[in-house]
Amino acid sequence: MLRSIVTISALLFAAAPAAASTYSATLASPSNQRIIGRDIVWNCATATCQGATEESRPAVICQNLARTAGKVGSFLADGRAFTSAELDKCNTAAKSSPSGSVAAQ
Repeated sequence: MLRSIVTISALLFAAAPAAASTYSATLASPSNQRIIGRDIVWNCATATCQGATEESRPAVICQNLARTAGKVGSFLADGRAFTSAELDKCNTAAKSSPSGSVAAQ
């Protein structure tokens, strides 16, 4: 009986979905819109945007935001701030004027 309970518990634990990572960014150009990015939806208020996703590649998420919304001033992935080198790499994808999938709130 105990063996079956342990087995079922192990299966349920293994099948549990991965926890979503949280992201926060500040933009050089303020935005009060919802930005639909690759694998994430950003909710922006003034120059701060927040979102969550199970995608585990923060650099790709940052570059996608920069491509859509313009230059990123700071970027946090699960509370860890990007270094200046990581931000520079992220902003290589930034366009001078924001464009892309932006939805009105």
